[in-house]
Amino acid sequence: MTTTDTGLAGTLLERRYRVDTPIARGGMSSVYRGSDTRLDRPVAIKIMDPRFADDRSFVERFEREARSAAQLHHPNVVTVHDQGFDEDHAFLVMELVDGGTLRDLLEERGSLDVPLALAITEQMLAALAAAHAAGLVHRDVKPENVLIGRTGTPPTGVVKVADFGLVRAVASSGTTSSSIILGTVTYLAPEQVTTGQAGERGDVYSAGIVLYEMLTGQAPYTGDTAISVAYRHVNDDVPAPSTVTPGVPPALDDLVLRATRRDPEARPADAGVFLRELRQIRASLGLAPVPVPVPGKPAPLPDAETTVPAFAPVGNTSPITGPRGTRAIPRTMAAPVPPVPPPVTPDEPEPDGGSKRPALVWSLAAAALVLFGIGIWWVTAGPTSVSSTSIPQVAGMDQAAATKTLTDAGFAPKFTQQRSNTVAAGLAVRTDPVAGSGAVRGSEVTVVLSAGRPTVPDIGANTSLTQAETAIIAAELVPKHDANADQFSTTVAAGNVIRVNPQPGTQLNVNAPVSIIVSKGPPPQPVPDVVGLPRDQAFAQLQQAGFQPFDAGTEFSKDVAAGAVTKTSPEAGGEITGGSMRVGVFTNNAVEVPSVVGQPISNAVQELQQAGLQPDIKGRNRGGFGIVVEQSPEGGSVAKKGSKVELKTFP
Repeated sequence: MTTTDTGLAGTLLERRYRVDTPIARGGMSSVYRGSDTRLDRPVAIKIMDPRFADDRSFVERFEREARSAAQLHHPNVVTVHDQGFDEDHAFLVMELVDGGTLRDLLEERGSLDVPLALAITEQMLAALAAAHAAGLVHRDVKPENVLIGRTGTPPTGVVKVADFGLVRAVASSGTTSSSIILGTVTYLAPEQVTTGQAGERGDVYSAGIVLYEMLTGQAPYTGDTAISVAYRHVNDDVPAPSTVTPGVPPALDDLVLRATRRDPEARPADAGVFLRELRQIRASLGLAPVPVPVPGKPAPLPDAETTVPAFAPVGNTSPITGPRGTRAIPRTMAAPVPPVPPPVTPDEPEPDGGSKRPALVWSLAAAALVLFGIGIWWVTAGPTSVSSTSIPQVAGMDQAAATKTLTDAGFAPKFTQQRSNTVAAGLAVRTDPVAGSGAVRGSEVTVVLSAGRPTVPDIGANTSLTQAETAIIAAELVPKHDANADQFSTTVAAGNVIRVNPQPGTQLNVNAPVSIIVSKGPPPQPVPDVVGLPRDQAFAQLQQAGFQPFDAGTEFSKDVAAGAVTKTSPEAGGEITGGSMRVGVFTNNAVEVPSVVGQPISNAVQELQQAGLQPDIKGRNRGGFGIVVEQSPEGGSVAKKGSKVELKTFP
């Protein structure tokens, strides 16, 4: 099949799933747009290539991994609806995502700003955390497997991680042997290159590389061949994103570096730990969640190459400057080797020493073929078929009844919970695999029990906006904050939550909006007029009105008494907003001129000097026993400290 192959178009699988147009293709499978004719809903159908579908051992492993992937019921995971086998077509039925991929968004925008990169990473890690909690490892985290679909009215972007379980199905069949590397080299963890280990910390590494690429617009490693890129994962440390994009916060730099440490033990233990650290950093930076834009171009479904062990020959010299599809390469090639010259054809003269080069080329090619043969042998190895039967219908039953029904039918029930808008809490919503589909006796069947509709969490007054948004998201609801709806409050600090709407405890549908009303602090109040009052009296009056007065300085004024208030900041009648109630008070530094008329000259001089003024005697008897008959300025008026007071004396 090719991307334009319509040979399966119109095919009806298991009398239910109609195959329509192709979406994506890989060497082991192709993805088609299709329709579930029973439920009348669009779906995506991944159909295995007949050469693998004919191998029963591989099909059984594929079925087991499909059931494992179907356990993941999470809003950020592409849902697996069903799997089956119709004649020579093994297939998987998945949710059809209307939108694009993270790769499309990066091609449209280049690097992403910090709030958007964090918003996408948060949803991506939420999906991976759900997988890790269920014992599943993705093994091929990359922008092509991160879908951004449209949801809601008006439509918003939701991140969904695709291709859970399929890479594990290939690996468990033996394709990932000790001598084969399976994955996308740009995002491979070092241990996947060196030993083939692919645990939760490997997904953390790949997610860290994806976050790096979102922040910088480029992958950290490039090279001329896939092997050279894989070699750099093993031998080089990922640089800090801020070295490429200045302005990336240091805390985010540190998180990327810890997630991409070459030593797996130095990374966050799993995606759940990574997610908690990411949210702590977002909260410390004061960044609220932002909407994720849907890429403009139509979205293919997950990169079908995820399941393709496309062998990379030794002579591959195409430059590896960006992401590539999932590929299998011999692990021995991950170590640096001398460059291999091109083979010499009979029509070309052989250079000096050339007699040894064809032998080297043929030796390496033979070794590669042997390794490839080992991978194919492991794919075809495995047990023979096991008896199977149909899964009974348990929807609507409680846990006890569903357990008995499935146990009597020969299955091992496992229970998980999921919010439901239509099914009462405690009753079964569905099974995975779906009821009526065939499954091996003794295999595990997951029963999804309804947790009921979500309720608005208990968010009290004075809760921080970040804490409120986190609680609402955890309840599978959508926080909405409109700054125009914020209100003044005398009891709730500015920036904290006054209330939410609907009120806590209200039941809503999944992903319903919850409005958050945030405090703008106390309402603005006019500053009282205290100009001319003594300083202490002015302070008392301002405090009684709810303000916090403070000494702002002194200045001279001839209009008010010495030591009285000359002005306030804000001025009288002005309003204070933003939560601060501080009012600056300015006082008059003038001195009151004492009245010295009628006093002996010596007494008048002494009294004026004690008041901080300079006596200026104009009479003829400046130092004698005369008296003051006139002064200017007059007694009782105010003057600047150190200024002169003119005295007229007699005789």
